Amino acid sequence: MKLLLGIMWLLHWLPLPVLGRFGDAVGSLLFVVMRARRHITLTNLRLCMPELSEAERTGIARRHFQAYSRSVWERGILWWASEARLKRLIKVEPGPVPVAEMTARPTILLCPHFVCLDVAGASIAMVTSASSMYVQQKNAAFDRVLRAGRARFQPVKLFTRQDGIKPILRALRDKLPYFMLPDMDFGEKDAEFVPFFGIEAATLTATARIAATTGAQVMPVIATFLPGYRGWRVKFYPVWDNYPGPDMVAATRRMNAFIEERVREAPAEYFWTHKRFKTRPHGEASLYQRSE
Repeated sequence: MKLLLGIMWLLHWLPLPVLGRFGDAVGSLLFVVMRARRHITLTNLRLCMPELSEAERTGIARRHFQAYSRSVWERGILWWASEARLKRLIKVEPGPVPVAEMTARPTILLCPHFVCLDVAGASIAMVTSASSMYVQQKNAAFDRVLRAGRARFQPVKLFTRQDGIKPILRALRDKLPYFMLPDMDFGEKDAEFVPFFGIEAATLTATARIAATTGAQVMPVIATFLPGYRGWRVKFYPVWDNYPGPDMVAATRRMNAFIEERVREAPAEYFWTHKRFKTRPHGEASLYQRSE
């Protein structure tokens, strides 16, 4: 891992168009050799986008592997490039980062799993402190670099799932924006089955419950690639009105519908290699069984 980190450090000096194309090439190779992840990706796309042809879904899957690879190699720029370079490469819409709005009251920054989500975190960390849930990495060297990279500009509070919800509530009450990634399958605990692209998906209700408990506003933020290897776009969406309301399940359904709309805008950049539908309602078979 230290060798890989050293390579990432060396490559971060390359012009972004060169580094981006290198990431694409690695992603194309991974699409061929990572059969299990390719199967998960194509299964997700068949479930979520049945209106497309198999060739169209395969094209999205291949571009997803390229995008995911790019995001990993380009992370070196987020970790080690100068602040001036990052500001040239990150286009904030509508701009600038709405610091006053997100710190005037408790704010949940809703950031679904697009491959460039770390760019959204960097755009915020350059101007204000924040907090987020964090999964400790198995490799200690990578874990240290990842934590340092996310907190290199402003102090960032990182919580683990083992910490529970209390530190998150305290951070929000202190008006420290909470960077929330709400759309992975963590099982049935604290989740409800609500539709995602028409498929019942175990979805954490934490966004709605935390907003209800703290009175936090929910401000979505999505990071995607700019065309032509010119950098990244970080888009802040208007705060959701009347959220979450009295019905936590309805609020969670509303969240999933919003994410669906954003995925359709940049389908290759969503995190399809994750088993989003791994947990099934009682009695339903796995959707990821392989026939071969």
